[in-house]
Amino acid sequence: MDSNLEPVPVTSQKHDPAWKHCQMYKNGARVQLKCIYCGKIFKGGGIHRIKEHLAGQKGNASTCLRVQPDVRLLMQESLNGVVMKKRKKQKLAEEISTYNVGTSEIAALTNSCGLNSEVDLLPMPVEALEQTSNLFLNRDHGCNKLGGRKKKGRIRKASSSNNNAMVLAMNQAAMSKRVNNHVHMAVARFLLDARVPLDAVNSVYFQPMIDAIASQGAEVTGPSYHDLRSWVLKASVQEVRNDFDQCSSTWARSGCSVLVDEWITGKGRTLVNFLVYCPEGTMFLRSVDVSSIINSPDSLYELLKEVVEEVGVRNVLQVVTSSEERYIIAGKRLTDAYPTLFWTPCAAHSVDLMLEDIKRLEWINTIMEQAKSISRFIYNNNILLSMMRKFTFGVDLVDLGVTRSATDFRTLNRMVNIKHNLQSMVTSVEWMESPHSKKPEGFAVLDYISNQSFWSTCSLITRLTDPILRLLRIVCSEERPAMAYVYAGLYRAKETIKSELVDRKDYLVYWNIIDHRWEPLQRHPLHAAGFYLNPKFFYTTAEELGLHIRSLLYDCIEKLVPDPKIQDKIGKETTSYHNGAGDFGRKMAVRARDSLFPADWWSTYGGGCPNLARLAIRILSQTSSLIRFKPGRIPLEEMHETKNCIEHQRLNDLAFVHYNLWLRQSNRKNMDPDCMDSISYDKMELVHDWVSRRELSSEDMESSDWMTVDPPSGSIAPLGPLVDDIEALGAGFDDFEILGGGPKDSEEENGEENTINK
Repeated sequence: MDSNLEPVPVTSQKHDPAWKHCQMYKNGARVQLKCIYCGKIFKGGGIHRIKEHLAGQKGNASTCLRVQPDVRLLMQESLNGVVMKKRKKQKLAEEISTYNVGTSEIAALTNSCGLNSEVDLLPMPVEALEQTSNLFLNRDHGCNKLGGRKKKGRIRKASSSNNNAMVLAMNQAAMSKRVNNHVHMAVARFLLDARVPLDAVNSVYFQPMIDAIASQGAEVTGPSYHDLRSWVLKASVQEVRNDFDQCSSTWARSGCSVLVDEWITGKGRTLVNFLVYCPEGTMFLRSVDVSSIINSPDSLYELLKEVVEEVGVRNVLQVVTSSEERYIIAGKRLTDAYPTLFWTPCAAHSVDLMLEDIKRLEWINTIMEQAKSISRFIYNNNILLSMMRKFTFGVDLVDLGVTRSATDFRTLNRMVNIKHNLQSMVTSVEWMESPHSKKPEGFAVLDYISNQSFWSTCSLITRLTDPILRLLRIVCSEERPAMAYVYAGLYRAKETIKSELVDRKDYLVYWNIIDHRWEPLQRHPLHAAGFYLNPKFFYTTAEELGLHIRSLLYDCIEKLVPDPKIQDKIGKETTSYHNGAGDFGRKMAVRARDSLFPADWWSTYGGGCPNLARLAIRILSQTSSLIRFKPGRIPLEEMHETKNCIEHQRLNDLAFVHYNLWLRQSNRKNMDPDCMDSISYDKMELVHDWVSRRELSSEDMESSDWMTVDPPSGSIAPLGPLVDDIEALGAGFDDFEILGGGPKDSEEENGEENTINK
């Protein structure tokens, strides 16, 4: 990049989604934009050209070959949205010119009064129309609706053009509401008749489908059943395979991880889904029914070997599985057969087990049950649920996580954040007048919410577990490869617990839980190398701790790089990185340690150490987890059940498309759990203890009317800004006891072991 370019921060006023995927620089008086994926600099054309570049749209910009598939889709939708808005505006202008102005004006007024907008009304005389328009204009200028005395100051008389503009705006609002209501009911009838789950509207493809239909006018017809099963499915398979090929073309440079996700179906089948992860995205490869071989490590080994060879042994850095004994045995055989790859147990599973163990501690379990009783009482009554959402401005009490334990601690944290809202609710007139507040459960809820000791304990629990929750989100993230952050996240979790509890006997209880569950990964070379090669952390790490982790990096080098000559070159280049020599010490490189993804940093500034840079990029481009939100309604079980070869292949292709489309949008905002209602049956497995009573009585059924409940807003914006999980890791790693593990006396070890076993 030109050294004269000065970085310019992107302000919050820039709302176009493309601004999140580029950097802005100033070259004298000119502003230039740089793609964060491929580094291409645009000296003109503005944000629209960047958007075309990311979307891969032919025209004024070349196509970005490194942009993630979900970002490319978002940019394509944004560009299509601009075109659709222009078409809609033109069509609306044509309709307004032939529309009965009087009828629209009356409809707009009746809507503002809460009347049914579908009622046919008589046309309004021109004189009355002018009076109505003046009424709205006068109200905007400070006069009362009955034409009362104006405030001091001269008010210019509205011209006829202003009246026309007002009428057109009200016409547009009235027509838009009528059209939307009609469309919404038509969509609902289809979803309900076809028994399609209502959360299908959260798909990123839902609104583009509506736009595509609307753009074709009134003569459009939908595809037939046989169309969908034949050429449409074939075209969809090809589209997804193109995305797969685009991802696989990067494996040679960035490396990839084979993810082995075991899944037990509702009918008791054990399926293993094979996925391939790389920074370009996660792709579903295939699904295998292993019900008959699940307890045979030898059969599992043969299956893993087959998949590794299909992906390419030179491309695969690691195979990630669960930590059951059968996978440990199969994984060891696999690494013996292929010495240049690692077997890695799922990091997210280990972190989730930490939360499970912490939740079982007696004092934490007691507080958790009290918090759950508050939630259950509110969520099982329509009046109280609406009251709670009113006082929290639509924010739900339950905060969904990727696992049940994560949901428990996230919800406790949410309750602490909205503590004052809940206290305002139980001291309000609405609560006092509600018959539910007079019940024993109501008095118990009042006692808990009013008890400062309860909230102090809740706050301590959230401070102890927040860094573990952050670590879980990091290892499950699709946004950034997790390998560069796992060690730092684990360090911060132990450091936070130590600083909160101070006394060694107290914090060792929690440290022992963490070490016990992290033991399979304690000295895993990939995680240590990811920490060492992340410049954000390495240059703020104490010398002795850096040397301790450097030894694990050498283990990684010896395994991943079979050529001794290249190993020796990497060893020499490691010294340059350690000392910050050459390009590593440039001011630009120092500033970029915090702003660039670690792999991108090495790609930009590692040219002086090419062998180490290639290895660093491959290591820092890997994930460490299997756990994500499980995709639902994918016909995997049906595919394995059918005995017809032709239909089996069709269902196989259908599952391939389903799974990969879900993966493509899984990191998008509308797949966020906040889009779901907390009492939705689809998420009941995660929130059961917070929203479900032990038994439902007839009284409960009669007193709960779901149609009167205010929906959640799905946003926690009123509660304050969120802190980025990566930024929260900060810098500075100098406590050797945390990762190095200081000596423990036998009495403390026995005490901690007893705590774990309880």
